[in-house]
Amino acid sequence: MPASETPASETPGDKAPVVRAGRTEPEQVGIFSFVLENDLFYDTDRRYTNGVRLTYLTPKGGEPAWLRDAFLALPMFNATSDIRVEYGLGQNMYTASDKLQADPPANDRPYAGWLYGSVGVIASTDKGNGSRVLDQLQVSLGVVGPAALAHETQDFIHGIIESPKAQGWDTQLKNEPALQLTYQRSWQSAPFTLPAGFALDATPHAGAALGNVFTFANAGAMLRFGQNLPVDYGSARVQPSLPGSGYFQPVETFGWYLFAGLDGRAVARNIFLDGNSFADSRSVDRRIVVGDVAFGIAVIVQDVRFAYTHVLRTREYETQDEADQFGVFSVSFRF
Repeated sequence: MPASETPASETPGDKAPVVRAGRTEPEQVGIFSFVLENDLFYDTDRRYTNGVRLTYLTPKGGEPAWLRDAFLALPMFNATSDIRVEYGLGQNMYTASDKLQADPPANDRPYAGWLYGSVGVIASTDKGNGSRVLDQLQVSLGVVGPAALAHETQDFIHGIIESPKAQGWDTQLKNEPALQLTYQRSWQSAPFTLPAGFALDATPHAGAALGNVFTFANAGAMLRFGQNLPVDYGSARVQPSLPGSGYFQPVETFGWYLFAGLDGRAVARNIFLDGNSFADSRSVDRRIVVGDVAFGIAVIVQDVRFAYTHVLRTREYETQDEADQFGVFSVSFRF
């Protein structure tokens, strides 16, 4: 058998080594992802102004046995899936529309920060004929309020880039423990092959979130078009958003795709608009229906995936004067 070939009997769940580009390495490896969402990409610096998230996705079989068994007891997971555990750490920050006002108007978005750690499981299941299903279940625990250190983080970054500092952090939401449960399912179609090595596929999704941070139900879809399409479900994102994942399988040398997607949410709670659950705080009248339009490009070079996404988000509260937009940069690499 030539050295560049992989035995047909091997599957993504096998432990056998894969020979690729003249080197031998284990197929099952961990995946590290970094995500940065920021509106400074479009020179706005307001409302949802920054989100950052670091995650580590275990190799298949690298998770604690008790955790794997607990998730396998749930009806959406089964032992034939490529199941991995994801550990994450993230921080979100929100400011008023005019960050130079020390006492923003009562009808403007409250200042707030959210710092959290998360643990979750993802399961990629091959349904045959090239179609796949991805299930993602995540639990996060953290804090909203001054203890989230959003004020200090933003001042530090703005000092480095010499940007004016936001003046309204004394009005931010009060400290509150934050517990969040999120579930998403994505159905990826078999790729439709086109001439010259091009292909496209579609991935509808649906899900829900429950907690004192976000409570919503959501649905949408994403289209991909490119060459040498990798097995993935879109780049990693910060919730709430069009779902993506750190999960991806490598390509021989180089692959890329353009993508565009929609996500609609029916929102029952958003602490960053509704205010604190158990204490008096600033709040605004939340809109029930919120939508995201996202489009961008992903490039995969062997074991590394880079992606950039432009997001347009509809107005989230009644007195918001216009829709928001922000950029998302992410990088995921297998090691």
